[in-house]
Amino acid sequence: MKLKKLDNVLKWVVQGQNFVNAYQSVRQNNGAPGVDGLTVEDMKKYLPAHWNGVKANILNGSFRPSPVRSVSIPKANCGERTLGIPTVLDRIIQQSIHQLLSRRWEPLFSEYSYGFRPRRSAKDALHQATEYINEGRQWI
Repeated sequence: MKLKKLDNVLKWVVQGQNFVNAYQSVRQNNGAPGVDGLTVEDMKKYLPAHWNGVKANILNGSFRPSPVRSVSIPKANCGERTLGIPTVLDRIIQQSIHQLLSRRWEPLFSEYSYGFRPRRSAKDALHQATEYINEGRQWI
């Protein structure tokens, strides 16, 4: 991507309403804190005090996400699964990027694409595959 276009993309990532929407989305999930220990509620105080620095680091390319906190959770079949929990700030930035990219690329995806798409799931893909099988199709 050309440097000028990248600068424009980064400006949209940190643009006011996009970032506010990202914060609200992360806040609704109310996930656990990352390695820094900051909660979603802590961001109310943290962001106003640190926003100029965070924004500058994103725009000048020096922002680096924090390490991910590793947590083991039990699996249904006896065992454990490791989860990686990013910091709340990193999740907000990821969400901001996601919102920007989704607006640009989502309309271009095939209606038959189900992976990691809004309002689509693996169950939807299985349902569609079942319909194709019932229609007598050999290839799905």
